[in-house]
Amino acid sequence: MPNPEPNDQRRGLQVGPGVWIMAAVFLVVLPGLNIVPPADSWWHVSDFSLNRFGKFLSFAILALGLDLIWGYAGILSLGHGVFFGLGAYAMGMYMALSIGTESVYGSALPDFMVWNQVQELPLFWKPFHYFPVAVLGALMVPAACAFVFGSLAFRSRIKGVYFAIITQALALCAWLVFNRNETNLGGTNGLTDFKLLLGFRLSEPWTQRSLYLFTVVCLGVAYILCRAIVQSRAGKVLVAIRDSEQRVLFSGYSPAQYKLFVFVVSAALAGLAGALYVPQVGIITPAQIGVLPSLEMVIWVAVGGRGTLIGAIIGAIGVNWGRSVLTNYFPELWPFLLGGLFVAVVLFVPDGIVGLWGRVKIWVRPEQSEIAKGSSPGKWILT
Repeated sequence: MPNPEPNDQRRGLQVGPGVWIMAAVFLVVLPGLNIVPPADSWWHVSDFSLNRFGKFLSFAILALGLDLIWGYAGILSLGHGVFFGLGAYAMGMYMALSIGTESVYGSALPDFMVWNQVQELPLFWKPFHYFPVAVLGALMVPAACAFVFGSLAFRSRIKGVYFAIITQALALCAWLVFNRNETNLGGTNGLTDFKLLLGFRLSEPWTQRSLYLFTVVCLGVAYILCRAIVQSRAGKVLVAIRDSEQRVLFSGYSPAQYKLFVFVVSAALAGLAGALYVPQVGIITPAQIGVLPSLEMVIWVAVGGRGTLIGAIIGAIGVNWGRSVLTNYFPELWPFLLGGLFVAVVLFVPDGIVGLWGRVKIWVRPEQSEIAKGSSPGKWILT
């Protein structure tokens, strides 16, 4: 593989102004507008809105991981909802146990176990009395599942549409398993009625503000991690695998190892997103881990611009913000709008929103059209 040019190496250590602007908005502006202006001010950001943005940012972490494997390695996964759900359930189990006897029935068991006449806490629940176990479980369980699944798939040289189909089958299987009451994970109702996190009341505004800020920090760390991978030699190999796997194989590299590595990292990021999602939303159900949410995650990345980390963040936040707004007025039309948006992006803006920025630059400065033939100039501006 050719070594990267010195200029490329220097550029890889830098970030564009778009990243700094987004960091300032999410880390300073939004929390500031939540605290400083009075509640009746037009500039005031309510606790509800801040909490909603915290949810969007957790989705952005998942989108980063999905973009890493789809945008850079060319591996379309339609089962990332499973990894998201595993992380969310790991944290949800800890929070369900942390309330003790404050549940509706006053039992030390979660309410759904009382309904199902479970007499004793199942063995696999007991480690989740401890927060470190929940955090490790949210990261390691999705990563371990991805390792096992990816090892079987990549060593069997399953790729392309066949890999997408089996990951979709994985999402369907997981959805069916988590829906069953026999699994002792809440069945179709999932886990809810969370009250505490590390002893702090989730109903307190400053608890939600702290969760929001922690999510912003996690998103920043996830972005730096993904950028380091993309700019490393492994990242170059991943892009080469996307462009021509046979050529990489003949060059002496093992594509299966690189694909397995990025698949595991992507799953761990999805698990982290799920762990951050649960305390901010207050519920996790099998509906979040099935086929449909996994497909929506792909649309986030496609709309933002796959192959550009910042595009994945923009897509996840933008699509979910649009969903939150539009479903207030046209809830029955949202699936059609989402599908139409995906079709429009595929047909007219295949580089997503980030690519759209590049196309605008070409329209303004046509002399740069030759540059755009090689890559979208908007990518560097925004990434």
